[in-house]
Amino acid sequence: MTTKTVDAILNRAFAGCDLSKEEGVVLLKQTDPAIKTAIQETSDQLRLNQAGDIVTYVVNRNINFTNICEQHCSFCAFRRDDGEDGAFWLDSAQILEKATDAVRRNATEICMQGGLNLQAKLNGASLPYYLRVVKTIKEEFPQLHMHAFSPQEVQFIAREDKLSYADVIAAFLDAGVDSMPGTAAEVLDDEVRRVLCPEKLDTATWLEIVGTAHKLGMPTTSTMLSGHIETPEQQIDHLEKLRSLQQTALEKGYPARITEFILLPFVGQEAPKPLRRRVGRDQPILEDALLLTAVARIFLGNWISNHQPSWVKLGLAGAKEALRWGCNDIGGTLMEEHITSMAGAQGGTCMSVETLQETISELGRPYQQRDTLYRYLPMSDRFPRSQALAGKETREL
Repeated sequence: MTTKTVDAILNRAFAGCDLSKEEGVVLLKQTDPAIKTAIQETSDQLRLNQAGDIVTYVVNRNINFTNICEQHCSFCAFRRDDGEDGAFWLDSAQILEKATDAVRRNATEICMQGGLNLQAKLNGASLPYYLRVVKTIKEEFPQLHMHAFSPQEVQFIAREDKLSYADVIAAFLDAGVDSMPGTAAEVLDDEVRRVLCPEKLDTATWLEIVGTAHKLGMPTTSTMLSGHIETPEQQIDHLEKLRSLQQTALEKGYPARITEFILLPFVGQEAPKPLRRRVGRDQPILEDALLLTAVARIFLGNWISNHQPSWVKLGLAGAKEALRWGCNDIGGTLMEEHITSMAGAQGGTCMSVETLQETISELGRPYQQRDTLYRYLPMSDRFPRSQALAGKETREL
């Protein structure tokens, strides 16, 4: 493909046009360094136009409440069978202890997801157990934003309790869940999913559950697990499905929509051997992740304006570079993270606010704390020094 053709595509993007899938694939297949620089510069300018120059972050805590899971995804090093070495299932007191620690460290969000544990039931039903988990936190800390339970968990509960997806989401809303993580998307292509996650919900079900959340008033995020067996065409198909989902939410006037897009490059160091051998490497290729980051901004930015890298997967230096390739947010403090770290990621599991702020400042860009829904909050650089250092010490262990 000639430079002239790429220039025409980038000029259309500058003019505010949505790219076709074919144009998106053309950009993803570029290998010439000068052309990739042009794509990077376009994505960075569109980021400025669509999201501004401020880089945001959120003070949050991950709580993975169990890694016992009925499924066997080919990329997952997190799951365990019940009774297996390394299996865990937090009780209510442990969950509340983690939430209490998060509040002590000025968190505004709890992000909660877990394995699909068939024993996680009350009186023989799954939904009451999940609602108890939410209420354990919200009754003590109603100010915390609960960003909890993926579309896969909604499907699991609905299946176990013979409920509709809408029933499950409505019950979550009533209990205090404020938004849904857009995880379990992996790649929204059933051919890929048959290899990566054959037991997981299919593409149509993922889209249905997220669309139902928007219709009922629950905001969601969106993600892509990239850099394994998928093709550029499948990557763009995934982005097009997200764009269409967002367009539907806006065109139909749903009370909620997708708040952000997060690229999650595949980490295979501790992944099950068949997929690890097929992919042929342990860590993400930063250059590939950055190009996809840029193309995602160009392809989605008119509809999903907030883009975030994963410092857990790319490392902080990689995430910092992604802020030059279309991202306007650096993510959260996390405080702990198990799913990616157990896969062999080298980025760490906790970042202090101070570290995130310093990283953003090194780019010459202003920083700003936000909440989960991208509303600006008073700055947290006034953290007690002991709390900032506690985050650093955790990361360095």
